[in-house]
Amino acid sequence: MDRKVLLELANKYDSPLYVYDTEKIKSQYERITNAFSKVKNVKINYATKALSNVNILKVFNNLNSGLDTVSIQEVKLGLLAGFDPQDIIYTPNGVSLKEIEDVAKLGVKINIDNLSILELFGQKHPHIPVCVRINPHIMAGGNSKISVGHIDSKFGISVHQVPHIKRVVENTGMHINGVHMHTGSDILDIETFLRASEILFDVAKQFKDIEFLDFGSGFKVPYKKGDISTNIEDLGKQLTKKFNNFCKEYGRDLTLMFEPGKFLVSEAGYFLATVNVIKQTTSTVFAGIDSGLNHLIRPMFYDSYHHITNISNPKGKERFYSVVGYICETDTFGTNRRIEEIRDEDILCFENAGAYCFSMASNYNSRFRPAEVMIHEGKDFLIRKRETFEDIIRNQEVVI
Repeated sequence: MDRKVLLELANKYDSPLYVYDTEKIKSQYERITNAFSKVKNVKINYATKALSNVNILKVFNNLNSGLDTVSIQEVKLGLLAGFDPQDIIYTPNGVSLKEIEDVAKLGVKINIDNLSILELFGQKHPHIPVCVRINPHIMAGGNSKISVGHIDSKFGISVHQVPHIKRVVENTGMHINGVHMHTGSDILDIETFLRASEILFDVAKQFKDIEFLDFGSGFKVPYKKGDISTNIEDLGKQLTKKFNNFCKEYGRDLTLMFEPGKFLVSEAGYFLATVNVIKQTTSTVFAGIDSGLNHLIRPMFYDSYHHITNISNPKGKERFYSVVGYICETDTFGTNRRIEEIRDEDILCFENAGAYCFSMASNYNSRFRPAEVMIHEGKDFLIRKRETFEDIIRNQEVVI
């Protein structure tokens, strides 16, 4: 996005500020659908947890996307955004049987990743179709914090426990309508993903009347110039061939599902923050901003990289800075980064701020969460107001 536009938005809405470009969201959605255009039935279910503002969900609804949700609250957001219940799949982890039952009443697709819950649900509700989440025991993601397909993961039912799933189905008479996997985030090795898909095919063969296969997601986007990302077009060619062949062998056309989050919204987001102070120590020049891990925790939580530019001084001579926040913790966004000369009150822009950024924000240190702005069809819209002190104390009860 043009830096002048971002500066104007920072001046109009103040900082810190999240900005989302819906044109980029649309282009990424079209990119993945085009990559699998030779599959008869494809459904892209946007991973709501990446960015759950209801206006962003409405954008995806208008694109004919489905939704991947992990909580009853996300399901309700999807319904509020206008999604048909059957276009929403609910894939929780570690939730109670009651929450799953409450979600089932809303008419959405149910995905279960726990044998004991599967048996309990099947005993009580054998008439409700259920998808099962399989752990393929393949490490297809990035670092250990974002890979969920390994053998020690809390997610999914082990591929070695498929006979147990079949026994539960036989004993309860429940209907398995889909098989799902998700191996992790930031997938680079397409071959590893394809190997995991073969495991999914092998599991699906063991169930009659499957309607869809959900391959998860985890596609990597570039974080800086020259960065490697998932070749979605190459994956489309190879997986399409495998999937179509499987459908012929299975005897019917199934729906191929994906649940991308980061791939669809990461590059569409920008985070703008104002420089409060420049502080020089004996070894480091710090640029302290009006934000912290309470607004953007990914660098501290996942060691993730966000490219930082000084949009107030784009032609300034580059110097080395460590960009830090105002939280009473070590909240470092970037260490010894080459950035155009930074001055007090300059606006810094963090790229790739669309996914798992605002959605992981908090009120730590009793700080307000930032505002959100959406650029849609050339116009800017405030889609979340900046919090106030009244928001901080809204649900607190003074009792003494």
